[in-house]
Amino acid sequence: MTDLDLDKLARRRPPAPDAEARARAFASAMQAFDDAEKNVAAPQGSAGGGRRSSMFNRIWSPIMNRRLLAGSALAMLLVVPVAGLVTYEMVRNGTVPLTTETEIAAKPVDQDVRLRKQEAKKVQGELEATTENGAAATAADTAQATSTLATEQAPVAELREEKEAAAAVPESFALGGAANVDVLSRSIAQPSIVADGIAMPMPAEDRERFASADPNPVKSVATDPVSTFSADVDTASYSYVRSALLGGSLPDQEAVRVEEMVNYFPYDWKGPETADKPFNATVTVMPTPWNKDTQLLHVGIKGFETVATAQPSANLVFLIDVSGSMDEADKLPLLKSAFRLLVGKLKDTDTVSIVTYAGNAGVVLEPTEAKERDKILSAIDNLQPGGSTAGAEGIEAAYRLAQKAFKKDGVNRVMLATDGDFNVGPASDEDLKRIIEERRKSGIFLSVLGFGHGNYNDGMMQTLAQNGNGTAAYIDTLAEAQKTLVEEAGSSLFPIAKDVKFQIEFNPARIAEYRLVGYETRVLNREDFNNDKVDAGDIGSGHRVTAIYEVTPKGSPAVLNDALRYGNEQAAATPVAGSSELAFLKMRWKKPDSDTSELVTMPVTDANAVADVNAAATDVRFSVAVAAFGQKLKGVSALQDYAYGSILGLAQAAKGEDPFGYRAEFLKLVQLAGGLSGEKAQ
Repeated sequence: MTDLDLDKLARRRPPAPDAEARARAFASAMQAFDDAEKNVAAPQGSAGGGRRSSMFNRIWSPIMNRRLLAGSALAMLLVVPVAGLVTYEMVRNGTVPLTTETEIAAKPVDQDVRLRKQEAKKVQGELEATTENGAAATAADTAQATSTLATEQAPVAELREEKEAAAAVPESFALGGAANVDVLSRSIAQPSIVADGIAMPMPAEDRERFASADPNPVKSVATDPVSTFSADVDTASYSYVRSALLGGSLPDQEAVRVEEMVNYFPYDWKGPETADKPFNATVTVMPTPWNKDTQLLHVGIKGFETVATAQPSANLVFLIDVSGSMDEADKLPLLKSAFRLLVGKLKDTDTVSIVTYAGNAGVVLEPTEAKERDKILSAIDNLQPGGSTAGAEGIEAAYRLAQKAFKKDGVNRVMLATDGDFNVGPASDEDLKRIIEERRKSGIFLSVLGFGHGNYNDGMMQTLAQNGNGTAAYIDTLAEAQKTLVEEAGSSLFPIAKDVKFQIEFNPARIAEYRLVGYETRVLNREDFNNDKVDAGDIGSGHRVTAIYEVTPKGSPAVLNDALRYGNEQAAATPVAGSSELAFLKMRWKKPDSDTSELVTMPVTDANAVADVNAAATDVRFSVAVAAFGQKLKGVSALQDYAYGSILGLAQAAKGEDPFGYRAEFLKLVQLAGGLSGEKAQ
């Protein structure tokens, strides 16, 4: 086995250890320790014939080895305090050395990583030698190997956090003191599992973070008649959900953003005829498939689609994460293939630059015209992973390069490709948000492409995209790269409007309650709609935006809120009860080179309603099926009794034309989710 193989093995997440095997290994180790205690020579300076902590060992060992307190509530009351006392005594008597702040600062993080790799290789070699000799590895050997490899794979970020935390320990701690027992006891209280009476630490979980929120609540029109939200054309959530399902597990509910799942698919909404009016809205009111007593108000927006030959020249900066965490098959190798596809799509007059970051940022390729494809592709092919992740520094360098090659009448865009693991420099979402907000004023847009699993930081990437006049996508396959960067290059690269906002006012004489489906992270305050200083989503050439409200008609048995005793539910400015208006839709946007918004409005009336679900357009019904699927995965209570089989039937009946196979793939995902959930087939 080569060093490269060992490195890859060390970076892979080990399987969850067998609880019984760990328990046996731990008990065996403790017994061996006690046996050694009985036979070891007395250390110098001790007249008692044993170590100064032996009293605690005599207390602790019977508890652990003989399981005198196994499985009882008394165990939790006695074991944790004893453990804290033991740790305190060991620290006080010098058994456990404490590293000083100076020693911590002097020890490089890279040295920690090298030492862990060496230990991992040593253990791996011992296991291989054991196997070659025909002897089976013991449970203790396996536990040791698993522990060592898991420790070795700990990212540099965790090591740095450990060092910073240790450096922050008060000096009084190193000197001992009864107050420290509480600190030590709390440090022991970590998540654990109990096997055969022995508490074991739980396996480490993936360090993935998602930008999500609780599902939107049902709101009363009498008290809150206006709903405002920002446009969202991101698709990252759908790709991630697909990757999880194809990997054999239901996605984390926090990873599900319903609007991104709905907007993943191309729909044939009618678009505007000219760029002077960049949007057109198609509105449908239909019965709700999962609740016969409510209705869906469905809004489909289509942006003006520019002709490829009329698209302006593009100045693109590829900001590529080449840190050690990107050394996985679904990360840097896939990333390189994806950018190769994009380069093949560019016009000769377009410009490409490449900036990488890992430890520090570096310019790999100065601004180069796309006609020099061999030069660009060679720079991409030569990218290699390694180092920690100085993402903020890379962002600064990328924007400087974009400004250097700025095209006044063209499109200027930074394309960040990463797994989101920023752990050097400003790394918090708020810090990165401030950096991006400052840079977007220069007219440079941002696209964020996410890759991989394990430490995927969706939350950070959403922050960057939402505050950098950009979009976010998740690339889990080369086919997804083809869809995002080639088939939808126009909408991905060429904006037609920025700061796009929607506002709907419901008529309290006709509608009692409403619930916005999705857009939880895009909800705006009512006053934000008319405030041009408030940032919102951006829409590219040909982009489609779909929004769905579940509304409860006045007098429906599905109404959840009681009527107000003292309030006046009929506002003076609203239409009279006999009006055909159900709601009033407003849209605001800015042209890409303007800071002043434009407004368009339209009423939603009975003329937009259909009496039956099957009477709605095919694309409307399919998008509703996707919305139902997303809500079901997210655990929305309104969909609790709506089975995956029903969602599948709704989608199958509305599959329609499917030239790229996206809808057929969706049907398979619904079937997978139904099977993984344990739901019985209907």
